[in-house]
Amino acid sequence: MTPSAVDTDRRPFVLVWELTQACDLACKHCRADANPERHPDELTTAEGKRLLDDASRFDDGQLVVLSGGDPLAREDAVELVEYGTDAGLRMTLTPSGTASLTRERIETLADAGLRRVALSIDGGSAAAHDAFRKETGSYERTVAAAETARQAGVPLQVNTTVCAETVDELTEIRQVVEDVGAVLWSVFFLVPVGRGRVLDPISPARAERVMEWLWEVADEAPFGVKTTEAPHYRRVAAQRGGNTTGRPTADDIGRRAGITAGDGFAFVSHVGDVYPSGFLPRSVGNVGERSIVDLYRNTDLFESLRSPDSLRGKCGACEFRHLCGGSRSRAFAYSGDPLASDPLCDYVPEEYDGPLPEQSFTDRGSSTAD
Repeated sequence: MTPSAVDTDRRPFVLVWELTQACDLACKHCRADANPERHPDELTTAEGKRLLDDASRFDDGQLVVLSGGDPLAREDAVELVEYGTDAGLRMTLTPSGTASLTRERIETLADAGLRRVALSIDGGSAAAHDAFRKETGSYERTVAAAETARQAGVPLQVNTTVCAETVDELTEIRQVVEDVGAVLWSVFFLVPVGRGRVLDPISPARAERVMEWLWEVADEAPFGVKTTEAPHYRRVAAQRGGNTTGRPTADDIGRRAGITAGDGFAFVSHVGDVYPSGFLPRSVGNVGERSIVDLYRNTDLFESLRSPDSLRGKCGACEFRHLCGGSRSRAFAYSGDPLASDPLCDYVPEEYDGPLPEQSFTDRGSSTAD
């Protein structure tokens, strides 16, 4: 089955399970407000395996991302990757650049069936990355882990956060992404949750210019480009002569590019609570009480997020709402309404004359990605 044929009313393209919020880093943007200690009520290994069994009911090859905190803070991470692989799931992992990211661990994960590893790079140099991650040596460990993953045959994804502090690093980061041999660059536009509430986002106008630049990067780079919490990128691509069909493309693990919180995406927290996204903290229930399949398919919040015609304000009036839909997480963070307009979007539909979202953004500096 091709990704474009998958019915997102029935299954997510991406199911994220936050194994733990424990992490030795104190990154400035951390959604989870991670700290070194594990929570006593984390899903146990047995509960996690039941969750993976349940996820396999969505369909063959369901994509599962094990995240954190640092998922490698749990001793059973490899066991869970192997179990999920045996259950027919495509298991991927987003570890932190800590001392837990050893060559032996990566090789063991590869042997367990890991389909992809996603590492974060938020600066074009060790100094810039380590300052953002607040951990000296994080950049060197991350680059070394990327090389180990390559040698172990595990495809690499690089995740980068875009905010006022990092936007001027993007051109240098783009080169690092190529140098480490990544197959995909996932560019995350800041949503003010967790520790990220104290960071400054970029302005809507600056975000538009960055997305136009990313479109150019995608056209010539040896890796794919996707955005996270910035579906406007699909509108930018359509306007610049890219995909205008509204049928998003897929990367090499079958993930469709056109997913948003609750529509092709679901998040299970470390204690089993289910959200449309880790950046949209409105729970619809817990996997200890209802199955992830039922919670995804049959809860009011998820159903509303899968209906672009239910959007309000500028997003609701936009002709690109079925292709884009705006970040529901950012809409919720700024207004408390997950169906409101995304305040990061600079585009105003030609015939729209209603109120615009509050533009509480800053715009600092300049770069090639401008």
